[in-house]
Amino acid sequence: MTSVSVLSSNLQSIILLRCENCIHRPHIHTIEGEPFYLKPCGVSSSVHKNETATVRWFKGNATHGYRELNAKSSPRITLHSHHLEFWPVELEDEGTYFSQVGNDHQNWTLTVIKRDEHSCFSEKLVKNRKVEVKKSLHITCDNPNYSELTNHTSLYKNCKETVKPPTIEKDAEFGDEGYYSCVFSLHHDGKQYNITKTINITVIKGSSKITPAILGPKFDTVKVELGKDVELDCTALLNKNDLFYWSIRQEDSSNPNVHEDTNKTTWTSEGKLHALKKLRIRNITEKNLNVLYNCTVTNEESTDTKSFILVKKEMADIPGHVFMRGIIVAVFISVAVVCVVTLCVIYKVDLVLFYRRLAERDETLTDGKTYDAFVSYLREHPPENGEEYTFAVEMLPRVLENQFGYKLCIFERDVVPGGAVVDEIHSLIEKSRRLIILLSKSYLAHGTRLELESGLHKALVERKIKIILIEFPPASNLTFLPPSLKLLKPYRVLKWKADNSLSYNSRFWKNLVYLMPAKTIKPWREESELHEGN
Repeated sequence: MTSVSVLSSNLQSIILLRCENCIHRPHIHTIEGEPFYLKPCGVSSSVHKNETATVRWFKGNATHGYRELNAKSSPRITLHSHHLEFWPVELEDEGTYFSQVGNDHQNWTLTVIKRDEHSCFSEKLVKNRKVEVKKSLHITCDNPNYSELTNHTSLYKNCKETVKPPTIEKDAEFGDEGYYSCVFSLHHDGKQYNITKTINITVIKGSSKITPAILGPKFDTVKVELGKDVELDCTALLNKNDLFYWSIRQEDSSNPNVHEDTNKTTWTSEGKLHALKKLRIRNITEKNLNVLYNCTVTNEESTDTKSFILVKKEMADIPGHVFMRGIIVAVFISVAVVCVVTLCVIYKVDLVLFYRRLAERDETLTDGKTYDAFVSYLREHPPENGEEYTFAVEMLPRVLENQFGYKLCIFERDVVPGGAVVDEIHSLIEKSRRLIILLSKSYLAHGTRLELESGLHKALVERKIKIILIEFPPASNLTFLPPSLKLLKPYRVLKWKADNSLSYNSRFWKNLVYLMPAKTIKPWREESELHEGN
């Protein structure tokens, strides 16, 4: 090999090493004939302590146990100081791999799937995503782990090449359903290799149109006093473009004392529009009594109306001793109510958690979600953020999964390597019931804004997920936060204080479990898997 070829090969390895993420997941699936790599987590810190340390690699099987790999083990396998490369991986490479550097070790179970000769992708490696019709469909081919070595990228739909460039961004239609495969072409040592990532897009129907309806009884009698003011409240469920109004008599339309407020609308959890419209009548006179005030909601298919009538309130004389007893009872009840409410506010979280345990509530059985929470944290952390990283990948799973039975999605543990990061993050957030953001100044400064903006959009606009914000470390004035974060309710923002929050019964963990969905306590991973992951 010439010096130029050697230099080119070394340069490619350096570029690949810089772009690779370590692989935390113990079980890995890949397809034969494609490049693949293994890289243990925590190697950099171990090598930093001992500059002469290198990673030793072993492969195990059921009959011969573990055998150490070296440069002569296979012409397709390349050993580097920090990672192991397959150019390409084949069926015979399936098995258990073990890395060791000093006292640190990590093992993986590698499953190699046989390539389907009649298809451009393997069904076992397909990721599924649902898109609502007329909502944004966004597909981008991105492979950051091999970006510097990729010289050509193609996008196929059902194994037929689509338009170039390999990106789709449009409003979803039912005809867009299908399998989309990103094929990345790489050159290594004079040979060409392909890496294929496939996603199955399913287009679902949008929210159906509802019949508009006024809530509550269709007729309401309101007792009033002359000279006083009254507010008539009318609420309705309706569609976005339905008409919602008060019918006012002609003589009242010019009266400034009769005033109709603008609509106040909110979206319910079922995706319906809930509207409130008030009619204010000030300084009530005899002319306002025994007159129908109608509230109407209508569209081209249906109409619903509710009527209000004002009648004069009869004033009855109350004996003095009865009045005094009533005042005493009212004061006593008021004090008792204030005490009860105060205690409920102070111990609200404890009461809710106690009720969940007593009732064995489980909100996660029928919502179709995979994870209870997606954890967003600073993955590529500098040394000063080591405590923050450890909290995200070790302490959170240890407490929420092992102690409280939740299932978390942690990027380095639960994501198949080499995928399109943008699509992966959108898909995983859609599959999660909560988005836990471990927020610090370094978090926003190191490229995690994508997860933050995606989560905020789904929480504040689409209303599909709830955000839990953990300040790490707590700060009195986080002036660097995006303006949209200020819309979060204060009780959804937690402050991690290591000195006061280590105990599972601490206020921090109680508040965090309170913000998570109600779920029966049952660790989601088997005990043997927990030991294997450690």
